[in-house]
Amino acid sequence: MKFVELVPAEQLLRAVGELGWTIPTPIQIRAIPPAIAGKDVVGIAQTGTGKTGAFLLPALRKQLGREGLHTLVLCPTRELAQQVASDARNLCRFAELFVGEVVGGESMRRQIRDLRAGVDVLVATPGRLIDHIERGNVDLSRVETLVLDEADRMLDMGFRPQIEAVLRELPRQRQTMLFSATMPNGVHALALRIMNEAEWVEATPSATVADGVEQTVYSVRAEMKPSLLVRLLEQAEEWDQVLVFTGRKIGADALVSRLRASGIVAAVMHGDRDQKERRQALNAFAEGRVRVLVATDVAQRGLDIEGISHVVNYDVPRNPEDYVHRIGRTGRAGASGTAVTFMSASELAPVRDIERVLGCTLPRVSIAEFDYAGGQTAEPAKLAVRVNRGGGRLGVRKAHELSPEQLQALLHVGWFREHGEVQTSPFCIIRKRRSDCRAPSPAGINQKPMPRIHFANDRILQHLPVDPAIVARGSQQLACLLGTQ
Repeated sequence: MKFVELVPAEQLLRAVGELGWTIPTPIQIRAIPPAIAGKDVVGIAQTGTGKTGAFLLPALRKQLGREGLHTLVLCPTRELAQQVASDARNLCRFAELFVGEVVGGESMRRQIRDLRAGVDVLVATPGRLIDHIERGNVDLSRVETLVLDEADRMLDMGFRPQIEAVLRELPRQRQTMLFSATMPNGVHALALRIMNEAEWVEATPSATVADGVEQTVYSVRAEMKPSLLVRLLEQAEEWDQVLVFTGRKIGADALVSRLRASGIVAAVMHGDRDQKERRQALNAFAEGRVRVLVATDVAQRGLDIEGISHVVNYDVPRNPEDYVHRIGRTGRAGASGTAVTFMSASELAPVRDIERVLGCTLPRVSIAEFDYAGGQTAEPAKLAVRVNRGGGRLGVRKAHELSPEQLQALLHVGWFREHGEVQTSPFCIIRKRRSDCRAPSPAGINQKPMPRIHFANDRILQHLPVDPAIVARGSQQLACLLGTQ
């Protein structure tokens, strides 16, 4: 099938040709016909498969020859909104349609000027759009087509109240299109409530990745992650345009400093950088002046840059859906790409969650000097048992927050009576309940509180003496309580 069969509009077809779009993608083939017929559409497809064209082409065709704000596109982040607005302007280059852009972090005065001058298509983030609605800068009463792009991400970011507020400003009689890479329960319920007999189209199963993306997992000690990344960048020339995702902003800044110290040209992009700095970093990366862009999840959606050769999950995402969106930045539009994940011992559980969602086991790569299993392990630190007559406790920590060395140290703490003397047991006493957990005390020695470990998962108890790593990946929560009852 060709675009001329899907979109019978000369102005749009000329723009499609100049953009180099030759063959419609599966999601476009399935979503455009019902959208042009005026039906509500729910589209499910992974990132990089042409979802933007799937909703822009039918919406713009409906808008041709008409003045006024009739098309509204809501996006979760300003980066995604700016990308969608750019695509819309490219498609409108031969049509007399003005595309407006309303996002946070940009000049409010310029946005007010554009809105008052009149826009035909408005691309916005929910928060900034609500600001303009409250100030009376925009009238949505004539909107005929509403698009919710990356609806799952909008709900994850807490935009449900803003979405509800926008819906109250729109006419009840309208066409609604909702596109997402995943379909969690919240998005499914929202679609059923705001849409009228929607056509559900799915190009690929939810939470899948593009065929051209090669995925690899490196097992690495947490402190060796920077060195491993530098090694891979120095030894592999094909790593020419690399996008690195970190879990924290401070981690992104520290990693960029390390890369620059090693002579690697790198830039950083996260929420603490202002819009100008983020745009400069993004443009430098897109133009090839920067080899490595280190970013938090602010860039996992809406970042549409051709030629990204590698995506590196420097920190494993806790949500498998975020993994899908991260690696969707490479291998776009049928191209090939590589996704590399750095997995420390404490990150084994989220990697297994990702594998369960994807339905496959990701291939592992081990380099002895970096591998947490093959590298030298430091002596387990001795865990001091602190007696607190006031009943104070050390606190509660999750298993994945502890290193294998800390787990091993915990397993060597305990008290028991043997031949009338206090000994250190090889494994501490395990109790399912917090009652009756006091260690026996020899005569003449004050009774001391014993560390108590509570596991939320019974399956872990039988494996406890075998391998601390099993504890880290299997237990739901490890509570280390030091103190009296």
